[in-house]
Amino acid sequence: MGKNVTPPPGGSSEPVGEEVSLREALEERYLAYALSTIMGRALPDARDGLKPVHRRILYGMNILRLDPGSPFKKSAKIVGDVMGSFHPHGDQAIYDALVRLAQDFASRYPLVDGQGNFGNIDGDSAAAYRYTEARMTDVARLLLEGIDEDAIDFRENYSGDQKEPVVLPAALPHLLANGAQGIAVGMATSIPPHNLAELCDAALYLVSNPRANSEQLLAFVRGPDFPTGGIIVDAPEQIAEAYKTGRGSFRIRARWTREESARGMWVAVVTEIPYMVQKSRLIEKLAELIDDKKLPLVAEVRDESAEDVRVVIEPRNRAVDPATMMESLFRLSELESRFPLNMNVLVDGVSPRVVSLSEALKQWLDHRRNVLQRRARNRLSQIAQRLEALAGMLIVFLNLDEVIRIIREEDEPKEALMARFAMSEAQANYVLDTRLRSLRRLEEMQLRSENDALVAERTGLEELLADESRQWKAIRDQIRELKKKFAPDSKIGKRRTTFDLAPVVADFDLSEAMIEREPITVVLSRKGWIRTMKGHQADVSGVSFKGDDDLLAAFFAETTSKILLLATNGRAFTLDASKLPGGRGFGEPVRLMADVEEGADVFAAFPYTPGAKMLVASSDGRGFIAPQDEMVGNTRKGKALLNVDAGARMCAVVPAQGDHVATIGENRKMLVFPLADVPEMARGKGVRLQRYRDGGLSDARVFVLKEGLTWQDSAGRTFNVAKADLKDWIGARAEAGRLPPKGFPKNNKFG
Repeated sequence: MGKNVTPPPGGSSEPVGEEVSLREALEERYLAYALSTIMGRALPDARDGLKPVHRRILYGMNILRLDPGSPFKKSAKIVGDVMGSFHPHGDQAIYDALVRLAQDFASRYPLVDGQGNFGNIDGDSAAAYRYTEARMTDVARLLLEGIDEDAIDFRENYSGDQKEPVVLPAALPHLLANGAQGIAVGMATSIPPHNLAELCDAALYLVSNPRANSEQLLAFVRGPDFPTGGIIVDAPEQIAEAYKTGRGSFRIRARWTREESARGMWVAVVTEIPYMVQKSRLIEKLAELIDDKKLPLVAEVRDESAEDVRVVIEPRNRAVDPATMMESLFRLSELESRFPLNMNVLVDGVSPRVVSLSEALKQWLDHRRNVLQRRARNRLSQIAQRLEALAGMLIVFLNLDEVIRIIREEDEPKEALMARFAMSEAQANYVLDTRLRSLRRLEEMQLRSENDALVAERTGLEELLADESRQWKAIRDQIRELKKKFAPDSKIGKRRTTFDLAPVVADFDLSEAMIEREPITVVLSRKGWIRTMKGHQADVSGVSFKGDDDLLAAFFAETTSKILLLATNGRAFTLDASKLPGGRGFGEPVRLMADVEEGADVFAAFPYTPGAKMLVASSDGRGFIAPQDEMVGNTRKGKALLNVDAGARMCAVVPAQGDHVATIGENRKMLVFPLADVPEMARGKGVRLQRYRDGGLSDARVFVLKEGLTWQDSAGRTFNVAKADLKDWIGARAEAGRLPPKGFPKNNKFG
C-alpha cells in the first residue's frame, strides 16, 4: 500500500511521489521482465518452432515478396523493415538471427538463401548487412504457406500501426527439424535438429495411433541429425530415456578415417566435426595440446579444408594404434562434445513446459489441424462471396436488355437493379463494375461452369469440416507430400549423423601406445638379473650368466607386454617389457627396477595376461587363487599379494587351469583335491592346502583330472599318471597325503 508524502516547503499541497514496498516493486518488475524474456525472446513456440525474431524476419521477407525464385534483396533492407515494423531490439540482433538461418552448418534446413559472406564453420563472422543479400528458401515458404488465408491469428505490432502473426502455419515440424537454443530467466531450451523424413514417418504413425508414446516413435526417429554430421555414441536406452523425459544429452564424436601415406606411414583424416564446434578453435586447441605435450601420440595437426572439412592428424610414428590415438584426442579436445537436450517450449504458445518427443509432434499436428480448419472456413467464405456475384451475373444474362436499359436510363441504377431483380448491394455493384465485353455468350457458359465447380468445392469443404477423420486424412496426405520433397535419398533429406555403440572406456598409458610391437624372449637368472632377446628363442641353453648364476625363467613376450615378478616375501612387481635391457650382456639386476626388500629374492616371472588366474602358495602350505589383474601395480614398491609368516616364503605360482590341485610336501607326501576347494582372493594368507607334521610345501600344480597328472624328471623325461591310478592320492583339502607314485623326482618338484 502506498501513502501520500508530506508536501515540500513552499506552500504547495501537491505530493511529490508515492511510497511503495521495495519487495513488491522488485517482484512486479522482475516478473514482467521474466515473462517478456520467456514469451518474447528465448523460448520457441511448440507449434511452428520459431522465436519471435525468426518469425518476424520471415514475415518481413514475405511482405517484401522474397520468394525462392525472386531476385535477392539487400540484407540491410530486410533488417531495416523488420526492425522498423516488428522487432525494435536493434539491427545487430536481427541480422545475427538472419545469418544463422542462412548457415547450412548451423541450420539443418536453412530458412534463408544467402548471397555473399554469411560466415563459415571456422567461426568467421558474416559480412556487414550492406554487403549481403537474401531471400527465402523453399522450407521458409512452407512455414508461411496459407498465411494469407486466415490460417493463423494476427496481433498488433509494438507501435500498433501494423499486424504481425502470432504463429506461422508451419507445414513442417520445424521445432524438431531445425531445433532451437535459448536462455530465458530461470529456464532454457536446447533442442537438436532432426531428420525431416524420419519426423514425417513418426507423424504419420502418430496420426494413426494417437496414444503412441515416445519410445514407439523412436522406431522412426532414431535421434538427432546434425547439419555437420558426426557420430552419436550413446546407448539406445539413454537416447530413449532422453526423448521420454525431454531432458538429457547426446555424445557426438567427429567422423574420421585412416589414410595410408608414404613409407608405411598413415594419417587420421577428420571429415566431420561435432555440431556447433568452431573448426579454427578446435585446431588451435589441438595445437596447444601438442605443444604442452599432452598428446604424445600426435606429431602434427593441419587443416586442409576447402569446401568440405578435412583436418589431418599425423601420429608420432607408424607404430601408434589409430584407435588409441583418436581416443586420446576425443578425451582431451572438442572432437567429442555433448549436446544438451532440454525440450522446454511454449505449449500452445503460452505455457513454458518441458515436453517429450510425442508431445512435441502432437503440438504440431494439432496446430496443422487447426490451420486446415481455418483455411477451409476462409475458402468457404470466399466461395460464398463468389457464388453471390455469379448469381447476380446470371440474372444479367437472363435479363440483359432490361439491365442495359436500367443502366442507361435510371439516375440511380444500383437501387433500380436491386429493386427490379431483388439483387443484393454486392451483386448490384459487381454488375455495374462489369465491362461490356464480359457479356458475351461464351462468358455466360464459363460463369455457369465456375458456379458448378464452386458448389462442388463448397460441398467438399463442408464435409471436411464436419468429419474429423477426413481432416486427419488430409493432414496425412500433406505429410506424405512433404516427405517426398525431403526424401531420405535426396541431398537435403539424407541422414548425416550416424549412430554407434559407446566405446569401452579403458585406462591406458599413452606412452605405451608409441611402442612398436615386436616379439621378444625374456630371460631371468636365479640371482635376479633380467634381459631380453629379439624374437621368440625356443632354445636358451646357450645363454651365459655371471659367475655361478644360472637360469630361473625364460618365456616369450612382446615389447608391449607387462612382466609380473613375484618375490619370496609374497609381493608382486610389474615391469614394462619395452624398458628391459637387451643386447648380448648379462642384463641388469631386477632391484634397479623394483624395490625388492632385503632378504627376499625374485621367485617367479611371467607375462601378464588379462583375466588369467594363478594358484599362489607359501612354504607353510597355505594358498589361494589370485587373478593376475590384481597383481599389476604402477609403483616400484609393488603390491602385497601373499601374506607370508616369519620363516616362510612363497614357493609356488602356477596357472590355475584345470579342475584339481596336486601338492607335494618337503616330507614327500602328495595330495590331490578339487580346485573348487581353493578360494579366489585378491590378497591374503589363503587356506591350508596340505597338512604337514614336518617341513612344509615344496611344489603345486593345477591339472585336468581326466587327462591325468604329468611331471618331468631331472633328465627331462615326461611321466603321466592316469585318473584311475590317482584314486589313492585324491582326498580333501588340508589332508596329509601319501608318498608320490613311483618315478616322481627326488627334488619334490613337478618340473
